[in-house]
Amino acid sequence: MKIATYNLNSVNARIENLTAWLAKATPDIVLVQEIKSDYNNFPFFELRAAGYEAKILGQKSYNGVAVLSRHPIAVVHEGLPGFEDENARYLEADIVVDGTRWRTASVYLPNGNPPYNNSADQSKYVYKLNWMEAFLRHAERLQKLSCPVVLGGDFNVILTENDVYDTKPFLNDALFRPEVRQKLKTLQYGGYYDAFRTLHPKDPGYTFWDYTGNSLAADFGMRIDYLFLNAPAADKLLACNVDKTPRLAAKPSDHTALVAEFRP
Repeated sequence: MKIATYNLNSVNARIENLTAWLAKATPDIVLVQEIKSDYNNFPFFELRAAGYEAKILGQKSYNGVAVLSRHPIAVVHEGLPGFEDENARYLEADIVVDGTRWRTASVYLPNGNPPYNNSADQSKYVYKLNWMEAFLRHAERLQKLSCPVVLGGDFNVILTENDVYDTKPFLNDALFRPEVRQKLKTLQYGGYYDAFRTLHPKDPGYTFWDYTGNSLAADFGMRIDYLFLNAPAADKLLACNVDKTPRLAAKPSDHTALVAEFRP
């Protein structure tokens, strides 16, 4: 059984890329971020034709998260519980696969950097910190579940120096500031396992390459997409790998897919 996370950077712009990848990779569940689509414009038909049911929390032109599955989906939470948010960043669902209930969440953390024209504006960073606090509180509640829990998505956090090609350009960036790194580490202290790092302690595992210059060719990447697992999910983990196929395809997202495989 395979669960993937994939920031599409617009589902409608990447639908051909996405359906081709789904046919080749055959994940059971895909946690999707930045769909940049409201409900009426989401490509439900194309995904159904590809064999996937979709549940979304959409937003026109920005943000937006979805859960795609080859199995029936029951939505648990639209939006992060306990946090009022006008942005579509969190969707939680139950999916039963071969008799096992999996609690999954598609997560799109705020970037947190200031607007380009006002570097002194820290409101987006404060929003990011507050969002992460609410997320950590909810993740702690999810630890009470006995079923496997998978929290996957674009976390917009470079967790360690090993997760970026060069730390120097990011020393003051909201993706690498000490406060956000510490908060994501708190998720691990609370009993969640970083699926990729559990199996690949030293490999870079980059999931994002900027569109500019020769970032992809030079491998100037970063690891900001994660699959975090509670103990029951980690006990079933068999493999976790970065699939660069979508990033190498035509009209790619600047992210690529991270795929974990689990025993039944």
